[in-house]
Amino acid sequence: MTERQKLLFELSQDELDMHEAPYITASSSARRRSTELCTTPSSSTLTSLSSQKSGQDKPSRPSSFDHEAPSSPRQAQEYSYSYTATTEYAQLDVDDSEVSTPFRAHDQRHALLLNDDDLDEESSMDSQQESKYRLPSEGGTVFTSFLNMANSIIGAGIIGIPYSVREAGFGMGIILLILLTVVVDWTIRLLIFDGKLASRTTYQDLLEFAFGRPGLIAISIFQFAFAFGGICAYCVIIGDTIPHVIRSLFPSIQNTPVLWIFGDRNLCIAFFVLFVSYPLSLYRDISKLAKTSALALVAIVFITVSVAVEGPKTPVELRGDPSVRFNFSNNEVFQAIAVISFAFVCHHNSFLIFGSLKQPSLNRFAQVTHWSMAIAFITCMVLGLSGFLVFTDKTAGNILNNFPSDNVFINIARLAFGLNMFTTIPLETFVCREVLETFFWPSHSFHLKRHFTITTVLTLIGLTISLLTCNLGILLELTGAFSATALAYILPPLCYLKLATGSLWHWSKLPHWCCLVFGLTIMIVSSFYSLQKVFTGHQDAVSCDV
Repeated sequence: MTERQKLLFELSQDELDMHEAPYITASSSARRRSTELCTTPSSSTLTSLSSQKSGQDKPSRPSSFDHEAPSSPRQAQEYSYSYTATTEYAQLDVDDSEVSTPFRAHDQRHALLLNDDDLDEESSMDSQQESKYRLPSEGGTVFTSFLNMANSIIGAGIIGIPYSVREAGFGMGIILLILLTVVVDWTIRLLIFDGKLASRTTYQDLLEFAFGRPGLIAISIFQFAFAFGGICAYCVIIGDTIPHVIRSLFPSIQNTPVLWIFGDRNLCIAFFVLFVSYPLSLYRDISKLAKTSALALVAIVFITVSVAVEGPKTPVELRGDPSVRFNFSNNEVFQAIAVISFAFVCHHNSFLIFGSLKQPSLNRFAQVTHWSMAIAFITCMVLGLSGFLVFTDKTAGNILNNFPSDNVFINIARLAFGLNMFTTIPLETFVCREVLETFFWPSHSFHLKRHFTITTVLTLIGLTISLLTCNLGILLELTGAFSATALAYILPPLCYLKLATGSLWHWSKLPHWCCLVFGLTIMIVSSFYSLQKVFTGHQDAVSCDV
């Protein structure tokens, strides 16, 4: 064994547990059991284990670990690798700060060896190989990951938070915002822990690993429904925002030839969706569009401030009934939970955010989640209460619709929010298309005709639905009730109950069972009442401003 190979085995267990928990057993008891099975593993044994596991869809060890094993039983006991870590994973309370002592010591030893003039050619090759497979030292900090997650949570769905407070009531609305913030914070971290147990790095792979083909079908349905519901809702938002701004800037535009279409709600939606969002949706790789998410965050902050400032200035005739302002609870609590869930769900992005951390550990990811959910809670509380306390029973699914069209401050918020929808719709279309491609044509290469057909059908169906209704609230209810509740409250605890060892009825799994029952109840009851609204024609007295 070369000197550089020995350095790999001299890495502290904390470093390895922090970055490679799916591969290495984190508990000492698991290491002892591994040692009993393999006291002095040879390189051929490690290679055969790696090949066997790769045949079972398990991640194999990097090639730099397929070298000569420790020569003594003591070394084997200390650094033995276990491929049962997927069921033996335990969270460790380690110091995972960006510059910890073990990393500094290793970097110093590494620098000394690199500066040694006596290194021969073989040692130089070993150095390159070790550098290739060293522990991750690049990536985002906790702060940058916090910004990414906060932007993912505080999305377009926040526009319906005042509507959810109206449905639940003043007191119950506050309680639900607090409760769901805590629950979503917990399930986001639980989802990453599930991924550690299964050694999977995506939501789809996790469900397929835990439940096989039925799991893949379930996650595909819920992710598709969530993204497609977003397409429909965002098309409605275009109709709620852009025509208002255009009519306020050009009051006589409805009498102008050709240009009058921009003052008509339905024609405006059709024009911008078909000639702006649809061409952008045809791109195969739309990663550049993700950079426009900064505009969404700015728009949300501006909307929150504008509603809080301009709400009290609204004319009396536009305000709601003040007698119901402080009602503790109303009769649409389940629907309110669905709307809030639509705004809070970011579980589909959790794995990406976790992987972007410079040192991806559960402790660091917990910091990101706590801060992000705290900011989301404050924003939703300010927007929800400031909008509801003014408009009460007249609060619309899109709070901006409650303001007059000539309010300059609100129109700026409408313009920023509406323009952001042009690029948000292609992002949701991309998700829907990828779900369909992965599910129905997983082993097929790219096919231009199929790509074009799927994109066109998704865009036209979403556009048609948005033209049939202007009630953003009902779209948020349906999408949140069916898909957001499953992604946030059902699937994460269900995966844990499937993957974790021990009895299903152990007291430590009581929170997971409670969350699972809560999610199923909300999904069934809220979906029923939301569909009842659709089929009975109850649209909360919403009239489309055409």
